[in-house]
Amino acid sequence: MSRRSAKGPDGLVVIDKPAGHTSHDVVARLRGIARTRRVGHAGTLDPMATGVLVIGLGRATRLLGHLALTDKEYLGTIRLGQETVTDDAEGAITAGRGAGTIDRAAVEAAVVPLTGDIMQVPARVSAVKVEGKRAHRRVREGEEVELPARPVTVSRFTVHDVGPARADDGTSVLDVTVTVGCSSGTYIRALARDLGAALGTGGHLTALRRTRVGPYRIEDATELEHLAERARTRSGGPAGTGKGEDGEGGGDGSLPAFAPMSLEEAAAAAFPRWDLDARRTRLIANGVRLDAEELPGALRSAGPVAAFGVDGRLVALVEAEGRHIRVRVGFPEP
Repeated sequence: MSRRSAKGPDGLVVIDKPAGHTSHDVVARLRGIARTRRVGHAGTLDPMATGVLVIGLGRATRLLGHLALTDKEYLGTIRLGQETVTDDAEGAITAGRGAGTIDRAAVEAAVVPLTGDIMQVPARVSAVKVEGKRAHRRVREGEEVELPARPVTVSRFTVHDVGPARADDGTSVLDVTVTVGCSSGTYIRALARDLGAALGTGGHLTALRRTRVGPYRIEDATELEHLAERARTRSGGPAGTGKGEDGEGGGDGSLPAFAPMSLEEAAAAAFPRWDLDARRTRLIANGVRLDAEELPGALRSAGPVAAFGVDGRLVALVEAEGRHIRVRVGFPEP
């Protein structure tokens, strides 16, 4: 169970984000459920997408920027034969060439150049900034936006089902189900676009589900509505009728009984562990820089390290920097 204080809970929650919600929508909903303003997320998902969204609560929000969440995995459906302005099903169709002559062998051959270390042009309707302004805003204001290619890694691009279909406008299309493993910053919409371009059909993404981000998998995720229902039940009265002060949270200021990963559990799962003695616990808790030699040898080049006090409490994330140990972020007792 996570530690809790009068100011709200501390911990990580892996949410299975529903379609139609922005990542900010999920954060706003959890603020009501957990009865705390201290909620943040790591790794934005488009509104159309579903799946793994890592949420930090309370002091665990301070972990989010340090988590190694660069390796991600998705299950998606690419529609060949039509292009859209957004490279996904949210945008208007801009071209419909059809894909009636494309077979599975052609699709599998076309994904090969899109796998590995590649240069990718992000989707035009995206959060990428162009001279300080989001690309999606420029596109929606009628501007022609040209984004530069940037390096990404696609470690896996596996073709599963390949099936003919008929689009709403009658175009003969091909729906391709794929699994993509990739680095942070990769646009699956852009892969769909580029696959369609390589095949001469055009293409866009019609469904996307994130199944993993870093060590967090869809099997670990909880549905948002399930948490809300537990909160209503915990706050008193039959499920769906009881409410706390702000409509969802439990009346005692704690989370509903869904056992989020505690601050200590989250840090131990994401970073190398350093168990401190009483002296080091006191010094690091007070922000004193220790000599780098005090870190065990294997941890000196490990990047951020989770330092735990003699009581098992997370004291800080630290890192060797030159001849000293730098405190990246401290976690004082609530």
